Amino acid sequence: MPAFRLQRRRQAVLDKKEIGEQAKVSPELVSAIGQIEKVIVGKRGVIEKIFMALLCDGHILLDDIPGVGKTTLALALSRATGLKYRRIQFTPDVLPSDIVGFSMYDKDTGGFYYRPGALTGANLVLGDEINRASSRTQSALLEAMEERQVTVDGTTHPMEKPFCIIATQNSVGAIGTQPLPYAQLDRFLICTTIGYPDHDAQIAMLRDRQQGDPMDDVDNVLSTERITEMQREAALVTVKDSILDYISRLAIASREHHMTELGLSPRGAIYISRMAKAHAYIDGRDYVTGGDVQAVFGDVCAHRILLKQDTAVTPREVLDELLRAVKSPDHRTLR
Repeated sequence: MPAFRLQRRRQAVLDKKEIGEQAKVSPELVSAIGQIEKVIVGKRGVIEKIFMALLCDGHILLDDIPGVGKTTLALALSRATGLKYRRIQFTPDVLPSDIVGFSMYDKDTGGFYYRPGALTGANLVLGDEINRASSRTQSALLEAMEERQVTVDGTTHPMEKPFCIIATQNSVGAIGTQPLPYAQLDRFLICTTIGYPDHDAQIAMLRDRQQGDPMDDVDNVLSTERITEMQREAALVTVKDSILDYISRLAIASREHHMTELGLSPRGAIYISRMAKAHAYIDGRDYVTGGDVQAVFGDVCAHRILLKQDTAVTPREVLDELLRAVKSPDHRTLR
């Protein structure tokens, strides 16, 4: 064997020992991902990202074309995790009171009582086609997404714990839609897509649906208590100062890039750190590497980057350029 190949193999062995697992991946988490794969075939990476956001106690925006399984993914997630599920079909006539609730007059008592909206009492809320709601209705979600509560007539009503919103939108048939304002986009931890299945995954999907609905086979393998516990475990993953420095340099580079009008906010940098910890947790490690940051960078940042009007590139292309330009810390120094 040539000397350079032998040296590369030896180095790979050393690296593997250096980054060997220090924590065990939760078997319930692996099982839950497997349950969702019964209905969302060939998209394990997307499913893992959804779980990472859930472990970060964050919200998810699925921006994709119709028919790829956005709603199915949310429903399968609720069944596998046991989270109490609500679905809101956003249309132009949906009112803020439908979302947060309202006060109703009781003629028997002469007083008012609170009538809960769609957000109350749910752990997982699917906001389907959120961009078809009016701006006023979209803004009704902001308090629940940030403070985990809603306020009606001066009275505050807390959300369930954990609480996650999965919102969907698509760019096809954009007539009558209301683009999400930047302030609301920034509330979503990640924005990701599912995309078309490949050839083999589509054949498997067609085969599974010949005589039934695979959704009926999705079993509940997690509990809300266990999810809350895993959120605490993921938060304890170690992030060394060299990783924080790496995230900060990426954020500053995004603000100084010649194609960006608005770069990554401090909140976005915090979200990168949280998602990187969740990525390490799912990967079975108790410390974050530069690879964890790189793996989540696009999904956390793409919807937060505003490009100048005369640019012919996408936010993802700019983010990829930043990852190539900003040096990552050596993973062997991070344990």
